[in-house]
Amino acid sequence: MTTATPARYPDLLRQQVRQEFTAAQQYIAVAVYFEQQDLPQLATLFHAQSRQERNHAMMLVQFALDNDIEIRIPGTDAVRNDFPDIVAALDFSLNLEEQVVEQISRLARTAREEGDYIGEQFVHWFLKEQTAEIAAMRTLRVVARRAGAQPLKLEQFVARELSPATAGTPTESGHPEAAGGMI
Repeated sequence: MTTATPARYPDLLRQQVRQEFTAAQQYIAVAVYFEQQDLPQLATLFHAQSRQERNHAMMLVQFALDNDIEIRIPGTDAVRNDFPDIVAALDFSLNLEEQVVEQISRLARTAREEGDYIGEQFVHWFLKEQTAEIAAMRTLRVVARRAGAQPLKLEQFVARELSPATAGTPTESGHPEAAGGMI
């Protein structure tokens, strides 16, 4: 008699909900850092990023609800509030996005290994989204380095190219439903 191996995908999905809520809180901390540096465009951008991460968490929650996966809303991990400079805050944010790609990739790989093709298909949207987010964060970091001691040039770039009102994520259409609706 063989015992079925418990599926790992639901546990990883629950962990990802925690990671997305933590990222949302982290981006609030980054936004506040930029507010304290009197950089309102960057602050606005990271407040929008926080809302996006919260929406991602709620998309995962909705998927769990729709697929009868037990879900609880978790607390978040501790967030970092202090950065030595603008580039360090952006480096940290890029690293956070790269970690999310690894986590989502593991979720997709696990779904495939377990034959959960619905779960695998669900996370494909997140992988596309992460590609766009990493590209934007890398560009932002490059421009910040070029701006150097002139952060207002970075602010102008953000206002012109990345503001939530003008940018939008190219992969936003066709996103999964978020529990409670998008914010």
